[in-house]
Amino acid sequence: MKICPRCQKTYTDDNLNFCLDDGVVLQQMSAGNDPPATVFMNQPPPTNPNPGPANQPVVGQPAWNTAPQQFGGSPPKKSSKAWLWVVLILGLVVLVCGGGLVGLFAYIATHDTSTTVANSGLANTKANTANTKITLSNSSSTTTSNSTTTTSGSDGRTNVQDVDLQDWVKQVSIYGNTEFTNGEFIMSSKQKGYYYVLVAPDDYTMDDADVRVTLRNLDNMDSRYGYGLIFASNPTPLNQDYAFLIDTKKKKYRVVRHEPTDEKTMIAWTNSNLIKEGAAENTLEVRDKAAEGKVELYINGTMVNTVPSTYGYKNGVPGLYAGDAARIAFKNLQVIK
Repeated sequence: MKICPRCQKTYTDDNLNFCLDDGVVLQQMSAGNDPPATVFMNQPPPTNPNPGPANQPVVGQPAWNTAPQQFGGSPPKKSSKAWLWVVLILGLVVLVCGGGLVGLFAYIATHDTSTTVANSGLANTKANTANTKITLSNSSSTTTSNSTTTTSGSDGRTNVQDVDLQDWVKQVSIYGNTEFTNGEFIMSSKQKGYYYVLVAPDDYTMDDADVRVTLRNLDNMDSRYGYGLIFASNPTPLNQDYAFLIDTKKKKYRVVRHEPTDEKTMIAWTNSNLIKEGAAENTLEVRDKAAEGKVELYINGTMVNTVPSTYGYKNGVPGLYAGDAARIAFKNLQVIK
């Protein structure tokens, strides 16, 4: 006879191993009807228990620990916390790199704006020379017209391109002023300590050509940087070019060349009685002597100096330069080939 150690129910069928009421392993009763064996509370589970049927305890497990075990299936899925990691990582990126992202957007915006303003006359940079501030500009974003005349140039050149300066007027510029009045293109930097530069589009290349322009200082205003003619210029202003500049108040001229963010003196301020004083008109001209590796410089039809052509931009374009907020009126900008 067998007995259930929990409910004390007895069974006469010796082939029955589990209590039909609570599933506890039955124990064999002694002949003297002794009570069932004591269940030790610290009894360890078997080393390699054999799983029984579903919802049945492991053989040898104490009767007080009869939680059902799962067999043959996958363990229960724990709720995923992956989304928490995603949120934490994103939060960390925002906290640590947020400034960098803003900086990146600012950098992209600045880069695009710089490209735009370099083509529309709104860019500004500072040179590595003392007290020199530069305003960049380029008229290549405007529509220009080419006209050919038979006016004679140097060496018998007769193909003359007249640059239409009326199309160079900028409706909006935070650094320079431009207008077209009575056939003259008037330009100036918005404040002293700056100079304002405009260059022609690449339709007006100067390879083995002459360039000339007529100008006047409308208000006979001081300008320590001068004003005049840009030649052999990269279509992106002040990256590589020459500038032939005069000061009508002091009757001096000078020549500089530009590299990115730098203006280098080629010919320092030099006195010349060829310069007409005050608001009078003066004509500046450069003649490219490519075969001789030089460029000749003329003031009012007379050569005053030369510079090597090696520093100019090959197939460069002409342009205009006005410094220290002086209002300079230009006309008859021509490329002669």
